[in-house]
Amino acid sequence: MTVIVRDLRPDVRADAEGFSDTRRLALPYMLSTPESVVHTLTHVHPDAHFGQLIAEEDGEIIGTAQISVAHDSPEPGQGSANIYVRPDRRHRGAGSLLLRTAEERLAALGVRKLFAWVLDEPENLAFAERNGFRASRSAYFLRLDLAAGTLPPRQEPPTGVELRTGADFADDPRPLFELDAATSTDEPSDIETEFTDYEAWIEQHWKHPLLDLDLTTVAVVDGSPAAFSVAYTDGGTRYATAMTGTARAFRGRGLAKLAKNDSLHRARAAGCTEAFTGNDTGNDPMIAINKWFGYEICAKEVRHVRELG
Repeated sequence: MTVIVRDLRPDVRADAEGFSDTRRLALPYMLSTPESVVHTLTHVHPDAHFGQLIAEEDGEIIGTAQISVAHDSPEPGQGSANIYVRPDRRHRGAGSLLLRTAEERLAALGVRKLFAWVLDEPENLAFAERNGFRASRSAYFLRLDLAAGTLPPRQEPPTGVELRTGADFADDPRPLFELDAATSTDEPSDIETEFTDYEAWIEQHWKHPLLDLDLTTVAVVDGSPAAFSVAYTDGGTRYATAMTGTARAFRGRGLAKLAKNDSLHRARAAGCTEAFTGNDTGNDPMIAINKWFGYEICAKEVRHVRELG
């Protein structure tokens, strides 16, 4: 049995299906479809040098890696490599080969500091330590049973606040871009980013195949988007919150909570049976809000970093 690593071929359906299947088996708390795999590969900004690598054993895809350069960070020389191997195909060298290939490619592009998410499991953490990574911050995956769980009652928006869907902004999504840019700067991250390219946002995010505009809820105050909860769905019964945030001028009014509750009720009415989200482990206020909705922590990932060269 020989394991090889190669690039994903976006025009080959079997590659996208194998990549997506492997990601779902290794990381069932994140949504993935063949369409989202190809979209990500073909719509990322070219300066990111984004790549999707496949570890293949006798024609079967058993591992994946996503690699990129942090081109939108004011600090040069940073990049990421997130590697996942099918749980039933471990100990065949796929992870090590994927990591070595990723490091070689990124080093050739000038990356000197490499970040990687690693599942908080003994075997995964030991792999990261053996390869010279050190742990930094961590994050939880949370799951909500939409089919059997009980959501908080739907609330009427306060005076002056209107709840709209993402589809209401289809003709002019720029206000949502501006809200996304403003709230993303407050997200916990090891890599500082500057979120300014509207056209890139349209291609990467607005046109993303997982984005469900009908289930995305926007809280509008005096005609301007103030808070939102962005919904992803996989075309089946799985729903995920891609982003929930509030513009600084409108915080402290419960608008994000209002928007997310509305989005979850829409998702359940649309037939979604389980919902996923994620929180930095130190984000106690947001974790408390998600537990109020009924979410339960189901897994944890640890961000690791390694100096290259």
